[in-house]
Amino acid sequence: MKFLYQISLWLYYAGIVVVSPFNHKAALWLKGRKNWYPRLKSALENNQKPVIWVHCSSLGEFEQGRPVIEAIRRYSGDNVFILLSFYSPSGYEIRKNYPLADCVTYLPLDTPRNAKRWIDTVKPVAALFVKYEFWFHFLQTAHKNKTRLFLISAIFRPGQLFFRWYGTWYRNILLRFSHIFTQDENSARLLSDIGIAQVSVSGDTRFDRVIQIASEEKTLPEAGWFADGHLIVVAGSTWEPDEALLTRYIAETGFPLKMIIVPHEIHTSHLTKLCKSITVPYILFSGSKENENALRKAQVLVVDKIGLLSTLYRYGAIAYIGGGFGKGIHNILEAAVYGRPVLFGPNYHKALEAKEMKELGCGIPVHSYDELKENMDQLIRNTSLREKLAEASASYVRKNTGATRTILQHIAECLPSVTTITQR
Repeated sequence: MKFLYQISLWLYYAGIVVVSPFNHKAALWLKGRKNWYPRLKSALENNQKPVIWVHCSSLGEFEQGRPVIEAIRRYSGDNVFILLSFYSPSGYEIRKNYPLADCVTYLPLDTPRNAKRWIDTVKPVAALFVKYEFWFHFLQTAHKNKTRLFLISAIFRPGQLFFRWYGTWYRNILLRFSHIFTQDENSARLLSDIGIAQVSVSGDTRFDRVIQIASEEKTLPEAGWFADGHLIVVAGSTWEPDEALLTRYIAETGFPLKMIIVPHEIHTSHLTKLCKSITVPYILFSGSKENENALRKAQVLVVDKIGLLSTLYRYGAIAYIGGGFGKGIHNILEAAVYGRPVLFGPNYHKALEAKEMKELGCGIPVHSYDELKENMDQLIRNTSLREKLAEASASYVRKNTGATRTILQHIAECLPSVTTITQR
């Protein structure tokens, strides 16, 4: 099985090389790992502090790891060196200048040589892997070097390789972790059934993160001018299938509403196609600065800038989360924390929070334009229903906070060198 794992990695690498001339993300994946070792060595050359290594696959996982990083930094000050690594360009390129990490880098391909060079250079006292990351050679090498390994905000499903009859080798990977913090009881039960006992149900750190974001009360003047007292639908992280429904709805609705659309991809070709599909007055965010009159007149605001979505949800009465007509929905908690009924496409079953919000009635899956229209019309027409579901969303987020504290307390117990984390 180990041989098959290594072969699959090299095939993946070969595929990246082949498509890189035609695929921007693949090209960034390769470029970011070029000369990774000398750059890492230079970053740690004069470090005398204990290193805490946090690894995230991409931007979504970073948002789950971020509350823990910030808590470590808040309570330990400069007494630790925080190394943040990413696997995907979509995480690294956006957060490569994250100020609370002492070093931000790509994780190289998971080979025995790369893993040994990494661990010998970093010498982490603790490593936190977020949600889904199971790199065998890095985990194995770190474990042999007595690094405390933690998996945080983890979620498991019965169909994963760990729980198959032929999954012994994959199950053994999980034994390398000193402790696993799961999002839910079902995940903990699955691990218990295969003999993994070093488990706590902590919940999802994203709840702590969105509460923090909402408490900062950031505002955007452009969004305020655009809203101008209207009922606003904020559609976040949208893809083409989502946008086809949304642009049709805004064109056909008889209600006096406005819509903010924040595409997941903001490259020129996608934005051009999206704007051509909008048949009502619209404005691009990049062209709206100090353009108050145009913003007030527009019915759709297309946001062609990253990093604004979590603030924009504040201006909406209803939220739509993209991705549900593709691989899966994006983060719905960023909208729910403000007390927003949330609509999304049919592929939501991998998102625990979406399933739980559906049970509460404040998460509403739609499978077609007709379902979108029916639910959107009802929420717009029925103010009392909208307010009831809004409170259910906000209450759901409030009740699920606290994962960061649980994780930090356990890490402090296992790591005497950073026990000040929970003593202050």
